[in-house]
Amino acid sequence: METFTPLSALLGGILIGLSAVGLMALNGRIAGVSGIVGASIGARGGELGWRLAFIAGLFLGPWLVLAVTGSLPPVVLDASLAAIVAGGLLVGLGSRLGSGCTSGHGVCGLARLSPRSLVAMLAFTASGMAVVFVVRHLFGG
Repeated sequence: METFTPLSALLGGILIGLSAVGLMALNGRIAGVSGIVGASIGARGGELGWRLAFIAGLFLGPWLVLAVTGSLPPVVLDASLAAIVAGGLLVGLGSRLGSGCTSGHGVCGLARLSPRSLVAMLAFTASGMAVVFVVRHLFGG
């Protein structure tokens, strides 16, 4: 946590919250990334349009940061390609098993006081803590 910057974290959180509120207010939809991406396959017309716009925004965000600040923060992945792929697949599996991801349950579900989202977030958090413990203390990573 040596690179924690409270101001950028606060601004990022505000933007995420405003985006979630905007999608709900304008489209009546939950801003759950896994659900938006998953339902894009087979979607048509206006349903496909807003989903693609949302996904494009995820990819265009770093370019906006670059345009505004003139640089991007360094990205360091201290893991093998196999570990990164395995992690991505496990996150995808977890979001399917949990019927959503941290954006849908954590940002939107908890804001709506959903008991289901609270249980999902507790499970996500406990699973993440367990994985970190196992990787760092049992496998020495």
